[in-house]
Amino acid sequence: MLVRARAPLRISFAGGGTDVSPYFEEKSGAVLSATIDRYAFATVEPSQNNLLSVRSIDYDMTVRFELGDPLVYDGQLDLAKGVVQHFVRAGTLTSGADIYLHNDAPPGSGLGSSSALTVALLQALAHYVRMPMDAYEIAETAYRIERLEVGIKGGKQDQFACAFGGVNFIEFNADATVVNPLRLKADVIAELEYSLLFAYIGGVRLSSHIIEKQTSNYRQGKPDTLEALDRLKELAYETKKALLLGRLSLFGELLDGAWRCKRRLADEISNPRVDEVYEEARKAGALGGKLSGAGGGGFMFFFCDPRRRFSVQEALVRMGATIVNFSFTNEGVRSWTLD
Repeated sequence: MLVRARAPLRISFAGGGTDVSPYFEEKSGAVLSATIDRYAFATVEPSQNNLLSVRSIDYDMTVRFELGDPLVYDGQLDLAKGVVQHFVRAGTLTSGADIYLHNDAPPGSGLGSSSALTVALLQALAHYVRMPMDAYEIAETAYRIERLEVGIKGGKQDQFACAFGGVNFIEFNADATVVNPLRLKADVIAELEYSLLFAYIGGVRLSSHIIEKQTSNYRQGKPDTLEALDRLKELAYETKKALLLGRLSLFGELLDGAWRCKRRLADEISNPRVDEVYEEARKAGALGGKLSGAGGGGFMFFFCDPRRRFSVQEALVRMGATIVNFSFTNEGVRSWTLD
């Protein structure tokens, strides 16, 4: 029996940064995000021996180890190792298996691709060993593996966005995370898709380094970082309200405010290349936009005046960006079997 699973990637509209410890544990956080039709995939099939093999198709990288061997987190498919270790410790993965991983976007793209892969593999292995896990369990387990077991710095929104799917307002507290699906009118979703331009600008930087700097600034009590985080949380609520009311021009303007606020969290979030692309898009008719992720590079999205959408697209192409078509998806992580 072969099991395959997929988890959608996400874009984060507002509140990113407030889902990072210790801010959300001390002051609570809130994020507005949506999943798109780009995915992380995980496949599990039984092997003929007691070996566990994990292969990343994207990077042509394979790690192999005996079932029960102590695993070393050495930068070689560490998240997959952490997921496997979870099921071995639980006593549910008791025989060898071959695991294959594939992602529609690279790590550092800003689309939550690493978390989506962790969520997909958790779902695949849970299905494989017949251990039911709901979306909350999948997301919480993925967070613990990424942040505590493997030790990769980052926030908490990606695991929940990828596990649940859809447009969600997610609230983070020390004792619980609550996912609130937004029931948006179909016309609002359609117009939002039309008004958003999605562009890859390159310059990928490891998000964990940026998160470390943001966390350091917060722990040191730097006023600019503290004020920015508090305002980002407020903007998440304001952006949610604008979407629910179908006030999309206001939504675009709030994106601009959120991006300018996010840049204050750490110097590494933006750079001259990102700033130049953003300002050129604004001049061409974008009401607002932001990097979708911790910062530094990767994917940017822009909300455009629909009458000037193609002017913005032309400006981005002139800047060397690659336009990527996408649609929103309401489906979260799922798995299925093949004989």
